[in-house]
Amino acid sequence: MSSPQTLSTAAAGTYQRLLEARGELVALRRELHTMPELGFEEHRTAARIAQALKVCGVDEIHQGIGRTGLVAVIHGQTTPGTTPRLFGLRADMDALPLREQNDFAWRSATNGLMHACGHDGHCAMLVGAARHLAQTRRFAGTAVLVFQPGEEGYGGAREMIADGLFDRFPVESIYAMHNWPHLPPGKIGLNRGAMMAAADRVQISIQGRGGHGAHPHLSVDPVLIAGHIITAVQSLVSRNIAPIEQAVVSLCSMQAGESSAFSVIPELAQLTGTVRSFKPEVQQLLEERMTRLVESVALGFGASAKVDYQRLYPATINSAPQADFAVRVAQWLVGAENVDDKLPPSMGSEDFAFMLQARPGAYLRLGQGGPCGLHQPRYDFNDEILPLGSALFAALVEHGLPLAPH
Repeated sequence: MSSPQTLSTAAAGTYQRLLEARGELVALRRELHTMPELGFEEHRTAARIAQALKVCGVDEIHQGIGRTGLVAVIHGQTTPGTTPRLFGLRADMDALPLREQNDFAWRSATNGLMHACGHDGHCAMLVGAARHLAQTRRFAGTAVLVFQPGEEGYGGAREMIADGLFDRFPVESIYAMHNWPHLPPGKIGLNRGAMMAAADRVQISIQGRGGHGAHPHLSVDPVLIAGHIITAVQSLVSRNIAPIEQAVVSLCSMQAGESSAFSVIPELAQLTGTVRSFKPEVQQLLEERMTRLVESVALGFGASAKVDYQRLYPATINSAPQADFAVRVAQWLVGAENVDDKLPPSMGSEDFAFMLQARPGAYLRLGQGGPCGLHQPRYDFNDEILPLGSALFAALVEHGLPLAPH
C-alpha cells in the first residue's frame, strides 16, 4: 500500500487529508455492505449516500436520475463571466443476488444479497473524494459525481443517460475505477484501449419431436442436437476470428426434459450462454455465424432451432488522450513504478461502456489484493485502499481542472 512517504509532496498532502478521514470512510463502506440492494432497488443506498454527501458539503444533490441514481455537484473556483468546465466521476451502487458466506460484523443483513463486487467501496471512495473536493475547492470548474444504479446486468448507465444525465450535466470527460483483487494494494492499472469486453446473451431453442427413449428412431432428439451444437460452436472463435483478435463463446446452461422422466425424449431443448468480444465487427461476425451454424446443425437432424442474440453491454474502451491523462495522474499519486499502463483487458463487461460511448474518459483498476476474487460469496472490499481510491478520484478532478498559476 502506498504511504504518504512514498508520494510527492503535493500527492502526500491529498492522501494525508483522506487518510485522516479513513475511519469515516470505513464506517460508511461497512454500513453500505450490510444493506445490499439489486439494480434499480438502491433506495436505501442512495438515501444513505445522499446523507453522507450533505455532511461533506457538496453544493447540489440530484436524486432519481435513471430511477435510483444520484448526482452530486461541487463547484470549484471559476473566473467570473466564464462558463465552468464540467468533469465527471462515476461509482456504481448495486449488489449481487448472492448468499454471503462471511461472518464478520458488517456482513449482509439481507439473505441472498451481498456486495460481492466492491460497489460499496467504490461509493465510499467517491464520497471521500467529495469530502476532499468540497473542503479544498482547489480546481477551476465543476466536479460532477455520478452514483450509478444497476451496473450488474441492468444497464443503469444507459438508463441515466436516457434520463438526461449528460444533457443536465454536460461533462467534458468522465472516469471510473474498479477494485481489482489481481493487483496488489496500492497498484493502479489501465490501458489506452479496450479495458473490458462487450457482453452478449445467447439463448438457443431447439425444437425436435418427442418420443420414447427405447424408440429414438421415431423421434427427433433435441438433446442429441444440443450436444452437437455445443461442440460445433467451439469452432466459431478458432475458425472464424483471427488469432490476434480476442473473443469467447461459452454455453453455460442446458435445459431439456424432466430429470425424473428417464425414458422420455423431450420436444424442446434450450441452451443459454454468453459471447464476449472487443470489436463491433467481431461481435457482428460471431452473431451471424452462430445463427447460421445453429440453424444448419438442427436442420441436418430434421429439427429447427432459433437463436435469440441479445447485445447487453458494449466493450469498455478508454479514450487514448483521457487514458494518457489518467496514467499521468496515477503516476503523480503513487509513482510510475506502481502504475501498469498496459494492463491486459478483461473478458468481463462493465456498463460504464455506455458512458464512454457518450463521453471521452477512462476506466481504471485499483489494486486491492486479497485471497478472494470478485463475485464470490467470501469476497470483501479491502478497506485499506479507501483513502487512496478517494485521493485518486480527487486528483483526477484537480489535475483535469487545474487552477490558473498565480
